[in-house]
Amino acid sequence: MLNHFRAPWGRSLILISLLAASISLAVVLWPVPSARNFGPGAIVLIVRVVLLAVLVGSALFAIRGYTVTPDSILIHRLLWATRLSRSSLESARFEPRAMRGSLRLFGNGGLFSFTGYFYSRLLGRYRAFVTDPQRTIVLCFRRGTVVISPDDPAAFVDAIAASRAGRLS
Repeated sequence: MLNHFRAPWGRSLILISLLAASISLAVVLWPVPSARNFGPGAIVLIVRVVLLAVLVGSALFAIRGYTVTPDSILIHRLLWATRLSRSSLESARFEPRAMRGSLRLFGNGGLFSFTGYFYSRLLGRYRAFVTDPQRTIVLCFRRGTVVISPDDPAAFVDAIAASRAGRLS
């Protein structure tokens, strides 16, 4: 049996995504002079291609939901799922706003998701797959920490505990 959880967007993600996507699309769609030679027109064309690639790439990596299975936690993206093996999972705890005060080391800081590698004094270095920083769960594995944000954090932690006890429903 599986337990599936949605990944709702928090206010900060909605605001950042709306602002960044709007500005990027405005730049991409704004009329410019032709790019016959490598001059201002060509530079604008390069900027447009890069912005469009960032938008599409960020959309592909957006978090759509989470599933608890007997042996893994699946993080659903637009076209695939990232699998976290539960064999080394030591604990799962609901810790609202666990990302507060974090520094992004590498990754996406709010364009359709908060994903990548982050650092905070509280958690140390961790990996995030978050859409709502207000409802975060901290997963401690032997080799590192992962932060996620399912729609019902308490039920997610309960699903982890129930599957450990052999009664995943």
